Amino acid sequence: MDALDKLRQYLEQRREMGESELLLDSMTVEDALRTLGAAGKTVPATKKSPRAVAEESQSGDWRAALGAPQAQPVPMPDAPSGITVGGSNDELFDTDIMRHGSLATIAKAVESCTRCPLFKTATRGVPGEGDPKARLVCVGEAPGANEDETGRPFVGQAGQLLTKILAAVDLTREEVFITNVVKHRPPGNRNPAPNEIEACSPYLVRQLELIKPKVIVAFGTFAAQTLLNTKTPIGKLRGEVHRYHGIPLVVTYHPAALLRNPSWKRPTWEDVKLARRILDSSANA
Repeated sequence: MDALDKLRQYLEQRREMGESELLLDSMTVEDALRTLGAAGKTVPATKKSPRAVAEESQSGDWRAALGAPQAQPVPMPDAPSGITVGGSNDELFDTDIMRHGSLATIAKAVESCTRCPLFKTATRGVPGEGDPKARLVCVGEAPGANEDETGRPFVGQAGQLLTKILAAVDLTREEVFITNVVKHRPPGNRNPAPNEIEACSPYLVRQLELIKPKVIVAFGTFAAQTLLNTKTPIGKLRGEVHRYHGIPLVVTYHPAALLRNPSWKRPTWEDVKLARRILDSSANA
C-alpha cells in the first residue's frame, strides 16, 4: 500500500467515525477525499460547518496568529451551550478540605495528603500556582515527571507551550491559576484511577470556590471528561460553553498532545479565543 492509499484509508476511517473536518487549513475530510480520488468512490459535496466558514473568513496565517496577542476585547461569543454540571450553590463534599480558607492552606494540605495511594510513589504534591483571584483557571490531568520533581504544574515542554498559548490571548501564567484534577503524579504517568479522582476532587472544587474564576479551561480529554462527568470525546466537547457549578467551562487539547500532533494547534487557538471572549464579556458586564 503506497502513501496515498494509506492516507485515503485514514481519511475514510475518520469519516466513518463521524468526523467532518480535517485540519489542513480550510480543507474538510470530504475535500481531501475528493482530491485523492477516494479509491473510486463518489463522495458527495457537503455543506461546510459554521466553524469552517468562520475559519476561512479570518485573514492571515493561523500559525502566526497563535503567537500574537489579541489586541481588542470582543463581545460574548454566540457559542452553543454544552453540558451543565451542578449548580452554583451546590455542596459537593462534606470534608475538612472544603473548610480551607485559602489556597495556601490547601497547598500545605496537598503536600501532606495521604487520602489515596499516590502519595506513596510521588516525590511531592503539586497543588497548583497562580493568582488567587484569577479570572481564568487552567485544569489539566495530573502532574508528570517534571511537575513531580519541582512541585509546580505544567513545566517542561508542555508547560512552555501552555505559556505561549496564554500569551496568544494576552494572558501570563501569573495572571491565571494553573492546576490539575489530581495533585500527585500517577506512576508511569498513567491515567488516575476512580478512587484517586474521588479522593482528590475536593481540593480542586475548593480551589475553584475560593478563586471564583470567570472561566475554566479544561486541557485534555481526561480533565474535560472528569469535570463534566461524561465520556463524550473531546472533539465533540470543543466549541461549546459548558457550565461547571455555574462557571463557564471551555474544553481544548492538552499542550502535551499538541507536541505530538501539531495539527491540533489551530482548534486550540479557536478554543482559547472563546475563553478570552468570555473573559472580555464578563469584564464589560
